[in-house]
Amino acid sequence: MLGRVKGLSDSLTKTRRSFFGRIAGLFVEEQITEDTWEDLETLLIQADVGAATTMDLVDSLREKVEGKGRVTPSEVEEMLKESLIEMLKSVQRPYLEGNRTLQVILVVGVNGSGKTTSIGKLAKYHRDRGDKVLLAAADTFRAAAIDQIQIWGNRVGVDVIAHQPNADPGAVIYDAIQASQARDVDVLIIDTAGRLHNKYNLMQELSKVASVAAKQVHRAPHETLLVLDATTGQNALAQAKNFTKMVGVSGVILAKLDSTAKGGMAFAVAQELGLPILFVATGETIDDLAEFDARAFVEALFAK
Repeated sequence: MLGRVKGLSDSLTKTRRSFFGRIAGLFVEEQITEDTWEDLETLLIQADVGAATTMDLVDSLREKVEGKGRVTPSEVEEMLKESLIEMLKSVQRPYLEGNRTLQVILVVGVNGSGKTTSIGKLAKYHRDRGDKVLLAAADTFRAAAIDQIQIWGNRVGVDVIAHQPNADPGAVIYDAIQASQARDVDVLIIDTAGRLHNKYNLMQELSKVASVAAKQVHRAPHETLLVLDATTGQNALAQAKNFTKMVGVSGVILAKLDSTAKGGMAFAVAQELGLPILFVATGETIDDLAEFDARAFVEALFAK
């Protein structure tokens, strides 16, 4: 636990020194004023928490503060932190609930979001836990995507099921599931297309891919993880809405968290999409993937 928190704290250095550091700075004053509330709203929105989520959060916090009567700024800061933690915890759930012989994980996201790297890290995460892992290169529309998955497979030490570029992704998944069952694999992680010539075709393709998995393994995919680039803020939120609509996203991997001065998107994902963040990428090495811990995340944002 200590190692995980330290890694998360390090990855949030840019965020903490920017907007959330300035938010924490609001509570060193002698008293809370109308300017404090206005500044808090502004900074939360600038940190990518989102306008709707920010308004709900600040209104709720003001009600709590006014209901308590006289409170110190440091007490208000603690109340803010608890509200943020509760927001994240309200949608949180364990990763891969239930015991199955084969767990099928579909990983979706736009190209450039950190999807392929996250798949490699996720494979390492499962390997470290003693799982037998197989990867499926079902983004057949880009030859580079197939190559990248195979490179990650070699780095992590897991096999990759791949076809030629432009092959039918459904055929790749069919073969990957057959191979998983024949080899007694515990976890099959499937890469998917991140871009086609229009959004409708991409979403239809992803929906078809999920359907192929469902026909072969009961209740598959057991997780559909959306990789979001933390540096893209509200744009990532718009992407998440599209993916969730078409493929029933079950959770989020927040990538490139160490590269952004903003960290508020996590709260918008929870509040506006109702999705749990299951993992955060805390750096560039293969081990820099941590299961999400709401309290550790918020404490790291406000760490002095």
